[in-house]
Amino acid sequence: METSKAESASISATAGQSVPELRGAEILVKALQAENVKFIWGYPGGAVLHIYDALYKQETMQHVLVRHEQAAVHAADGFARATGEVGVALVTSGPGLTNAVTGIATAYMDSIPMVIISGQVPTAAIGLDAFQECDTVGITRPIVKHNFLVKDARDMAEVMKKAFHIARSGRPGPVVVDVPKDVSFNKTPYSGYPETVHMRSYNPVRKGHGGQIRKALQLLMAAKRPYIYTGGGVLLGNASQELRTLVDMLGFPCTNTLMGLGAYPATDPKFLGMLGMHGTLEANNAMQNCDVLLAVGARFDDRVIGNPKHFAQVERKIIHVDIDPSSISKRVKVDVPIVGDVKDVLQELIAMIKESSAKPDPQMLSSWWSMIESWRSRDCMKYDNTNTEVIKPQRVIETLWEMTKDADAYITSDVGQHQMWAAQYYKFNEPRRWINSGGLGTMGVGIPYAMGIKLAKPDSEVFCVTGEGSVQMCIQELSTCLQYNTPIKILALNNRYLGMVRQWQEIEYSGRYSHSYMDALPNFVKLAEAYGHVGILVERPEDVEPALREARRLKDRTVFLDIRTDPTENVFPMVRAGKGITEMIMGAEDL
Repeated sequence: METSKAESASISATAGQSVPELRGAEILVKALQAENVKFIWGYPGGAVLHIYDALYKQETMQHVLVRHEQAAVHAADGFARATGEVGVALVTSGPGLTNAVTGIATAYMDSIPMVIISGQVPTAAIGLDAFQECDTVGITRPIVKHNFLVKDARDMAEVMKKAFHIARSGRPGPVVVDVPKDVSFNKTPYSGYPETVHMRSYNPVRKGHGGQIRKALQLLMAAKRPYIYTGGGVLLGNASQELRTLVDMLGFPCTNTLMGLGAYPATDPKFLGMLGMHGTLEANNAMQNCDVLLAVGARFDDRVIGNPKHFAQVERKIIHVDIDPSSISKRVKVDVPIVGDVKDVLQELIAMIKESSAKPDPQMLSSWWSMIESWRSRDCMKYDNTNTEVIKPQRVIETLWEMTKDADAYITSDVGQHQMWAAQYYKFNEPRRWINSGGLGTMGVGIPYAMGIKLAKPDSEVFCVTGEGSVQMCIQELSTCLQYNTPIKILALNNRYLGMVRQWQEIEYSGRYSHSYMDALPNFVKLAEAYGHVGILVERPEDVEPALREARRLKDRTVFLDIRTDPTENVFPMVRAGKGITEMIMGAEDL
């Protein structure tokens, strides 16, 4: 019996009900929902209008309309740093993507898990110089962990699954998914979001080699002058508790990099402070003079060890734990490489210590601590805090710390002198509370970071420490703060200079201040008020604390504190370019 055309159509329709057809944009939205995405920061444009239409029809995710695509990526980045979740940003093709490049590179340098969705011209127009076309895959290739160009709506769900898996696993990083406009519009059968992902070419190691961990244990127990040096990898790997357990079990001194602050409590006596170019005397001297160094989730970058030849002058055994094998022996040759997830490796090391009868030599350790205390006694962080005529920026940070040390507070910063003062004088006792751009050193991140955190942590206090130079790079996001009710507190340490540039010009260029002075600054108080916020001018040292108290009292308002600080103040200690980490300038007297 033959089936009529009408019957065939009816059968096909019935069969099709079990596998609905969805547009690529709708599948994209379903993928984000399956990944439990709650916030997306973005800016619409022609190439992503189908995606925005699909977002309009759902209610589980909140889209935040920023005022510049760079801020979209920075806000998603800040969210990811504070929460450990994958941050998501959405930008259009061409200038939308190129505006996002700085944010993507910032996240890449600091290994932040992110998925950036970019629009693209229709597939048939790619390569024909269409309106708002750019080679997204080519442009972003050096600054992403991976990128995808989705050529068919049928691939959308699988690509998104891979993107999130790559972004959050192994050494985290940003992943770009470029979606042509026709791919977001075309319909295709959708049978659900993949539960698992299999990538033959990508399989990061998690578990460290047991034999290598035993070697590390032997070196640590035999050490006369041990030192534990940790970086941002400890925070990214959620291994702060394991680090604390290890340090407390062994009684060894510990230091964090700029990106690792908070991994170990800054108020604990075993913490020697941040190390590196603007690190403490005791942290840098211990780094140079230890005989066994345990490096965890750190990469021996130029701002940490200074001149590698100087660092290599002292013979020491180095144990290096990192999820990324390419980071090991990249700048400094190590003796015991351990590739693996830092949390897993530290857990195994702790278990071995508990099972082992070996203990550190208490006499040797006591002697080592005596040497460290002699360095610490110099108080390398002292500054003139008796000056009643001008506001010292260090004192502003100390006041902020004293007021918020028992609060649920997050501190973001931009880049420059204010960033270093925040790192030096705010004592971070918990992980993921210090949010700043380390590797790329991106000005303008402070406000977007704070916005992203405040949206994720509405009950927490979020402070942005910035300067009058950095803050103007994304100051338009004050409008976003108002629209989405993210009441952050902005502390602008206003010294009327590009402070770090001025400091280097003073020290390295005989005081030739070439284009580092800000001649036409806005009235920040009125500007904040124009954006619908509260502005407070602070010009006297005695007004710093009352102004901070008032800002905190106004819980539901964004407050901009224009704090006029000493324009001549420099960040010390300091290691000059090309010098070793113990060749430190302690103050103006060393110049």
